[in-house]
Amino acid sequence: MTEKKLVADALTAIISEHISEEDIISLLEKPKTAQHGDLAFPAFSLAKALRKSPQLIAQEIAADIAKDSFETVEAVGPYVNFFLNKRNVSTQTLHDILTQQEHFGDADIGGKRAVPIDMSSPNIAKPMSMGHLRSTVIGNSLSKILEKINYSPVKINYIGDWGTQFGKLIVAYKKWGSEEAVRNNPIKELLRLYVDFHEEAETDPALEDEGRAWFKKLEDGDAEAVSLWQWFREESLKEFQRVYDMLGVSFDSYNGESFYNDKMAAVVELLSQKGLLKADQGADIVDLEKYQLNPALIRKSDGATLYITRDLASAIYRKETYDFASALYVVGNEQSVHFKQLKAVLLEMGFDWANDIHHIPFGLITKDGKKLSTRKGKIVLLEEVLNEAISSAKEQIEEKNPSLADKETVAHQVGVGAVIFHDLKNDRLNNFDFTLEEVVRFEGETGPYVQYTHARSASILRKAGWQPDSSQRYSLGDADSWEVIKLLQNFPETVLRAAEKYEPSVIAKHAIQLAQSFNKYYAHVKVLADDPEKESRLALVYAVKTILKEDLRLLGLDAPDEM
Repeated sequence: MTEKKLVADALTAIISEHISEEDIISLLEKPKTAQHGDLAFPAFSLAKALRKSPQLIAQEIAADIAKDSFETVEAVGPYVNFFLNKRNVSTQTLHDILTQQEHFGDADIGGKRAVPIDMSSPNIAKPMSMGHLRSTVIGNSLSKILEKINYSPVKINYIGDWGTQFGKLIVAYKKWGSEEAVRNNPIKELLRLYVDFHEEAETDPALEDEGRAWFKKLEDGDAEAVSLWQWFREESLKEFQRVYDMLGVSFDSYNGESFYNDKMAAVVELLSQKGLLKADQGADIVDLEKYQLNPALIRKSDGATLYITRDLASAIYRKETYDFASALYVVGNEQSVHFKQLKAVLLEMGFDWANDIHHIPFGLITKDGKKLSTRKGKIVLLEEVLNEAISSAKEQIEEKNPSLADKETVAHQVGVGAVIFHDLKNDRLNNFDFTLEEVVRFEGETGPYVQYTHARSASILRKAGWQPDSSQRYSLGDADSWEVIKLLQNFPETVLRAAEKYEPSVIAKHAIQLAQSFNKYYAHVKVLADDPEKESRLALVYAVKTILKEDLRLLGLDAPDEM
């Protein structure tokens, strides 16, 4: 039982006629200092119903509350401060973790219902840049968090393999490219052609028209256009797979934009049947004024479709295929208007399930404070960053632990983990500047620091030769272990909060706090001292190791036993 539930149950027993348990839980606060207890209940909300001052209400509650689960309950001004019984809570928490192991914090909320997660989604013929990192690792972490509460995530890599840019690329290849150059270095050469196209188009606007014309040919099934497009796509997917293997990310579907090419006509027809399409300067739009949104452009004057047409087709297909509980789109913050339009059009079409679609926006990664741009060739390659991070991790491992077995594997786990963790510890809506030196550090609020703490706990247990015995009653009552116990006890609540907010940083922050709290404990307490509480202290170390490993797993990181 979480500490909030413990306190809420005790309060509900005496004030339930005036306030619900749910409201009590939402009002409970963590005091700023440990001297004011573990949790505090503010009595202001009861003043009107009881016609008494909050101070007097707090005194009456403190006097009436059942004290079994608490060391002390005291009124301080308008607050009731609760000091939990350390031994009772530690016994229960350690027992739960040692018996449930990595399943501690599991919950059956999802009932195995599907949750498609649209994530990563790089464009073919372009390398995966640091700009693709966020959607990939946020989506991957959300899939693990949702799976823990018994949803069935479906990770969809909605590859950008359709649209006007491919008409532009075909034009660039036919004008300045060669088959040999593309075969020798596919992505680098295709990127060069893409950048060249945009540079040339600045002085020759007619190129843009040529690009649009070739995309129209592709849509219409022109043999040359389709052949070139398929070749560009196959070469790109090979490159992407190498990066996904490095990140440890896999997908359930690679249905990209092109998959919906033959499904868009039905969507346009349905919009027409429902009287939603309006002609506007030769184009077809859906008016969204009642949603205070600009019109959704469904079909351009030349008959070409747009992103929203494909997204309408894909949303309908996913609902029909997966009958989802909710559908997530892990896409940058700058696309928020697009997703509002998508939901609005689906609602206009009579699809109430559009309310189950959620855009999961995120901020930008910048380099030296500047946005990364493919179009102008200002690109930081994700694979290069991951390789640099692995090298940096290996150097530090050589320095700290030169005799470590399997250094290559551990350096990979630590280097790649550092990049993923640095992304996920930030609230996803925040922008952040990426500096490799800051990311791959073994100290501070970093992935390697959390992994190192896990390895340290594993080392202590190896040294003690200790294995858990679930029939034993492990119990601790000291102030040093208490901060660690509270973080362990709150792990299930942390998982639920991360799932409700679609926010992996909630898990990352828990991992940092648990690692910091455990390291402080280890510095103050002789864990291996031979005394009556040695077994309980080792049970605490085991519980920390178990939950840190699960924290890291939910973020998509490995937890090495040695570093």
